[in-house]
Amino acid sequence: MTTKPLHELAKTIRSKNAGTDKITFDIIFKEKEKYELVRNSGVLSKQSVSELYKIPEEKITDFVHYDPANAIKFTIKRDRPSGDPGDGDIFGSQQYPPLLTVEVPTA
Repeated sequence: MTTKPLHELAKTIRSKNAGTDKITFDIIFKEKEKYELVRNSGVLSKQSVSELYKIPEEKITDFVHYDPANAIKFTIKRDRPSGDPGDGDIFGSQQYPPLLTVEVPTA
């Protein structure tokens, strides 16, 4: 089986604040075919995100395949509010890197 890392298939992989207590992630594809390949592969799910980020599934508040935008979106609860002492990423914009190397079966 051949695979490709997610960053080679997606146009955009990002994270950002969703209020003070959550971080949302967007994986957006330019081509519908690449989006459908990743969506249908099942490599991104509540369970896989839970394992990737080492968090309980209950911390994932939303997980959506948004077909009109060729996007997969999910939101997780923060351990502490944005800007709280000890928060290492106030804007939530540095949380996406583990997604970059997720391997997606291509054949």
